[in-house]
Formats: sequence, C-alpha cells, structure tokens
Amino acid sequence: MPRHRRPELVLTDAVREQLQALTVSYMAPVAHVERAQMLLAFASRESVSAIARRLKTNRPKVERTIDRALHLGALTALDDLPREGRPRGIPAEARAWVVALACQKPKDLGYAEELWTTRHLAEHIRRHCGKAGHPSLAKLGRGTVSKLLAENKLRPHKIKYYLERRDPEFDRKMADVLHVYREVRVLRRAHEAGTAPDLVAILSYDEKPGIQALGTTSPDLPPVPGHHPQIARDFEYKRHGTLSLLCGIDLLTGELLPKVEPRHRSREFVGWLQLVDGHYPPEWRIRILLDNHSAHISRETRAYLATRPNRFEFTFTPKHGSWLNIIEVFFSKLARTLLRGIRVESKAELQRRLEAHIAELNKTPVVFRWTYKMDEVA
Repeated sequence: MPRHRRPELVLTDAVREQLQALTVSYMAPVAHVERAQMLLAFASRESVSAIARRLKTNRPKVERTIDRALHLGALTALDDLPREGRPRGIPAEARAWVVALACQKPKDLGYAEELWTTRHLAEHIRRHCGKAGHPSLAKLGRGTVSKLLAENKLRPHKIKYYLERRDPEFDRKMADVLHVYREVRVLRRAHEAGTAPDLVAILSYDEKPGIQALGTTSPDLPPVPGHHPQIARDFEYKRHGTLSLLCGIDLLTGELLPKVEPRHRSREFVGWLQLVDGHYPPEWRIRILLDNHSAHISRETRAYLATRPNRFEFTFTPKHGSWLNIIEVFFSKLARTLLRGIRVESKAELQRRLEAHIAELNKTPVVFRWTYKMDEVA
C-alpha cells in the first residue's frame, strides 16, 4: 500500500519569526522549544525520521506535533491539548463536608486544640467519614486536605485579628477627630500664607508604656567584613525595669513635647499638662486629641483642669479607635528606629537616650498630615 503523505506545513513570516525566537529562548518551556524546532524543520521539508534522529527523540512524538500544527496551526501546536484527566474520586458532598469541618474549631468537636493542623483534620475526617456517609474519604491524606482548603481559600491554622467596634458613638467621635484634622489643615494653610494669628495649639497625645530597659550580659560583637555580616549578641539579657513615654506632637509645627516617667498615672499626665501649659503663651487655647485612658478623665486630672479654665480642650478618640490618633505614627516610627534592639545599662540611660533622640528630631520637626477619609468630613 502507498504510504500516507502529509501535506506541507506552510508558515507565514510572522509565525516563522516567533518559532525561530523560541528555539533560542532561555525562558520558554523546554517542550515549546523542542516543538518549535520540529515545526521549523518539517516546514523546511526535513523528514520525520531525520527530525527525530537530530533532536534525539522518537517518531510518534514528532508526528503528533506536526499533525497538530497541520490541523490547528503552528502556534497552537506548541501547547498540550486539553485533556479530561482522572475523574474526581471525592464527590462534591464529601468536599463540602470537609470544608464545613475546617470552618469549625477542634475544641467545639471535643478536642483540646484551638486550631486545626492538616494532619489533625485528616485524622478526624478518616475517623468519622463513615458515620457521616462519606466513605470516599476513608483514605484521605493531609496533602489532599491541603488542596481542598486551598481550593476554597481556607487557612484554619491561621488567626487574623480584628477590632470590633464596641463604641455605639464611634462614627460621631471619628467625625470629631477628623474635624480636628481638617482644622489643622486650614490653620496650616493660613500660617503658610501669613494670615493666621497664633492663638491656638493643636496636639495629638498618647502614652507609650512599658518601654523595657534591657541590658546585655556580654558585650556585643561588631560585624566583620567577609565573616560576620551582622552584630553578634548574647541571647541572655538583664531587665532593669520599664519606662513610659508621655508625648504629644504639635500638629501645626511637628514639634514633639515628651515627658519620660516610670509610670503613666494621673499625676504623670497632669505633669505633662503642666509642661504643655508652660510651653505655650498664656493667652493661647490648647486643643489636645487623646484617647479615653482613665488618667485622662480622672478626678485628679479634672481638678487640675479646673485651675486652668478655658486653657485646655480635649477631643477623645472612640473606644478601640487609637489608630485615629496621629501620635501613633510617631510611636511606630520610634519602635522601628530607636527602640529596635536597644540595650542599656540602666533606666536612667534609657531615659537619656529617649530624650536625646526626641531632641534631635525636634531640630528638624516633621509635620504629620492626616488624609484618610478627610474628603468625607461634612
């Protein structure tokens, strides 16, 4: 019988250029490079056997690539044809049952653990799948459990924290805070234009308690080029106690007003208010944005405020809304710069270094600007 002859493979110039680029590519898949070489060779009238010998492969592989190109096009032949694959061995009902289990806590099912692991969840499924009417899960492994969880975008071994709004007046109080920031924006523009009288100071205030004064038990070892790229430090450390930083930031000038204390009770807060009172001219009104800490509304604090009528005005952030207070941005920066890895010999040294750091910042103060939801302020 005469042998079946394949028609010629005709390539346009554009397709030929793409295939030639593939043959010299270092980033393309190996299968694509090999198939491009086969198609170019066949289009140049090289025989199937010669192509297979030169590329060190077999004739059926070359023939499949060429037949796909003749029927579907040269570029389409570079990819594998879609296949049905193995049918699912786990029915949809069983998969839904696994997902439902993953959405429950192990402790709610009688276990001591709070969170699932894939191994623990797989063991529970194998143990109870028969009673639940899902025998197809009898040999379920942790790998399949991981795939099922990934398909449904579940990670029951993780915890993502959130903060519930427990203040029924959250929106109103947030609006009050945003009004303060809008007033700051207006006053700053007026100051820049030279049209605003200096009769008001607006401060953002909070405490950073529990700053640990940690000391080393052995000297730190400096980096050595080519050997030790980082500072070496003994794992052990000494505790010298803690300090609290009471600090406000002038939202118009960026100046920081700090007070370092062993604690942060009402008397320390009153001491900070006295510091602020002496810092600004007596005819100014001082507006302070702060949270609802007990020291800020205590009897001792109210008694001091009564001695300075019309001097201070407080605007409180909502409960669990400390993120609205711009001083938290400074505290975050402080923790990532000065306090990260700090070691001291005493609390007094920690206090000196805190005060020196803030004094250095006040030489070139940074004005913090609030932008979140400012356009929504009525």
